[in-house]
Amino acid sequence: MTLREKTNLKKNNFDRKSGILLHITSLPSSSMDGIGTLGREAYAFVDFLKRAGQTLWQILPLGPTGYGDSPYASSSSFAGNPLLIDLNSLVEKNWACKDDIVCPDFIKTEGNVDYGAVVFWKIPVLYKCASYFLENACEKDKLEYESFKKSNKLWLDDFALFTNIKEFYDKKAQSENVTGSMSCWNVFWPKNLARHEKEALKNWTKEHSSGLELIKVIQFFFFSQWFALKKYANENNIKIIGDIPIFVAAESADLWANQQLFQLNRKTLAQKTCAGVPPDYFSATGQLWGNPLYDWKAIKESSWLWWINRIKHMMKLTDIVRIDHFRGFEAYWKVPYGETTAVNGKWAKGPGVELFEAVKAKCKGAEIIAEDLGLITPKVKALRDKCGFPGMKILQFAFNENEWNEESGKNAYLPENFEAENCVVYTGTHDNNTTLGQLKDCPARYAENVRRWLKLEDSAGYEELTEGLVKSAFESKAKYCIILMQDVLLKDSDCRMNTPSSCTGNWSWRMKKGELTEEKAQWLKELSCQSHRNAF
Repeated sequence: MTLREKTNLKKNNFDRKSGILLHITSLPSSSMDGIGTLGREAYAFVDFLKRAGQTLWQILPLGPTGYGDSPYASSSSFAGNPLLIDLNSLVEKNWACKDDIVCPDFIKTEGNVDYGAVVFWKIPVLYKCASYFLENACEKDKLEYESFKKSNKLWLDDFALFTNIKEFYDKKAQSENVTGSMSCWNVFWPKNLARHEKEALKNWTKEHSSGLELIKVIQFFFFSQWFALKKYANENNIKIIGDIPIFVAAESADLWANQQLFQLNRKTLAQKTCAGVPPDYFSATGQLWGNPLYDWKAIKESSWLWWINRIKHMMKLTDIVRIDHFRGFEAYWKVPYGETTAVNGKWAKGPGVELFEAVKAKCKGAEIIAEDLGLITPKVKALRDKCGFPGMKILQFAFNENEWNEESGKNAYLPENFEAENCVVYTGTHDNNTTLGQLKDCPARYAENVRRWLKLEDSAGYEELTEGLVKSAFESKAKYCIILMQDVLLKDSDCRMNTPSSCTGNWSWRMKKGELTEEKAQWLKELSCQSHRNAF
């Protein structure tokens, strides 16, 4: 970095921030749960960020996880994930009975998340806790709960109904040995419920009021704990970067309650189309995600209300919002429903700048990051720049020759080639290998390229290269620098968070207790100071 560049960084140091990407599920659990929660370890992580001089904490979507345990396949864009609720905290507030949360032997207190075991044990326990709350909470807490229901009525009633009806018919499907898609809401439910008919829902609510109430209490638990954690982070000068998947899941309250906003067959309720990405050098058949696609004409005719409400909701939950698969707002890959690959899809026009003009008008002060990775055309870049959103730069891509930018003759992910400061640099994201794992698993040429770019000796090992890339991310001119927690801890491939197109073994990595050392904190703090980030 030249003296002139360092001088410019000093002038803009209040704009330059850095932080860590770590999802809640990856935190160690304090004593039970089998999964990271919103309890003591989350607060301890905030304390670590403060000691480390970091001011950003990026997480993954907070909704209930769906197919493959993915936070990007949630049953709701608005609800919180019950698995993240900290049970000990409920007991401390007298919202639960200690005898109801005794952890069974099959729940792992350390190691990767076993979602099947956690769901099997924790969801019934949360229903017990919710029942205890309704019977024993003090008047003040009950008034707080009533206020929560009122302020979240926009989505809460439909989410509770969807969850309750799904639980009922999932059990029915299991008893009748129905498997696969036959148990889905648009196939297995009675048509009047599947069509979200008011009279049918009114009758269901009368007959299942107690079960619906428990679901709402569990959501109250989640949001009470989340907002307390966010308040603590903000008080310690740490902003939280949230994540919005562009698409919703097929098995979601979003689709069920807003059928007119999606490309559905109105008679059968089956999807007409589904989302994916076209064939590329990663996959000869593309990626078939299967998500239902929006009817953007209908959404526009509704004054973009559903998307505006979604952004507003995220603005309450987080300080900065990352929107996944931003290129889909310019054009998206549209695959006929029933296809087994994404090969026979075609590009369809997205809503473009109109949507974001409406969002900016109604969501004052929203700070949005565009995930502009993948097949990014000049039109996608123009949309991003017209919206004024920072894009993403992944250092791991800088040394992959397939990512060479043919227009400029330079790799766009190398820091010296960043077009502007208005971007966010990452070593890697949740969809990438860890940097150490990438260096080890790629052909030797990859590590050689990194070594040469960092100007290190041939003897420099993979850990030294990883630390060099982290340092380079901090020193880059990008406005924000976000480092994968696994890269801070120098973790190998077995600690990767997600492998796209793989259905098993994802989203489960967890830190071990004691890994947030003072040595790591001081290293990060020094990097922030040297690169003039976080107001140092």
